[in-house]
Amino acid sequence: MREYSGFLISIEGIDGSGKSTLAQSLAKALMEDNHPVILTKEPGQTRLGKKIRNILQQEKNLVCDKAEFLLFAADRAQHFEEVIIPGLKKSKIIISDRMADSSLAYQGYGRELNIELIKKINSWCMNSITPDLTLYVDIDEKTALERIFRRKQLLTAFEKESITFWKRVKAGFEEIFKGKNNVIKINGLQSQEEVFNEAYSSIIKAL
Repeated sequence: MREYSGFLISIEGIDGSGKSTLAQSLAKALMEDNHPVILTKEPGQTRLGKKIRNILQQEKNLVCDKAEFLLFAADRAQHFEEVIIPGLKKSKIIISDRMADSSLAYQGYGRELNIELIKKINSWCMNSITPDLTLYVDIDEKTALERIFRRKQLLTAFEKESITFWKRVKAGFEEIFKGKNNVIKINGLQSQEEVFNEAYSSIIKAL
C-alpha cells in the first residue's frame, strides 16, 4: 500500500548523455499540459545539497571514494526529507535529474565500492521509496566525453575521470537496469526531439 499519491520519475545516464536537458524539457511540457510538476536534481537541490555538490564537483582531492558516496547519501537523505517526500504527499509528479541508481553506477561500479552496502544505505536515505519510472538515456562513453569537451566549460571531478572509469560506469548502468520493468531505455544518440518524444510518451503511458 503506497503512502503517497504522487509519481516519482528519475532520469539517469552518464555525464554528457543529455539527461539534464531532457529533464527540463519534460518538466516544461508536463506543466504546459497542466500536470503538477516538481523538477529537482541530485546532488544540490537543498541548501545542504548545494554545499555538498560544490565539494563533490570541485574539491574531489579532499574526498576519498567512501566519503564521496557518503556525501551523495547525505545529499539524498536531505533531498528526500525536504523535496521528494513532501512532493509525493501533495500528489506531485516529481522529475529528478539523477537518483540512487547514479550512486550504484558511479560509486559502486565506477569506484568499485561495495554495491550491496550502497543499496542498503540508499534505501535507508530514501525511506525505502523507489522511482515509479526511470528513464535511462543510453549513450556510449566516447560520444558523451566528446559532448562534454565541446561545451568548453570547467570540468567537474567526474568529467576529468579516465575512459576506463566511464566504461565501468556505463557497464554499471546496464547491469543495474537489466530486467527492470519500471525502466525505459532511450537511445541518446537520437535527436533531442526524438529523445523527448519517446520519453514524454513513456511518462504519459505510465501515468
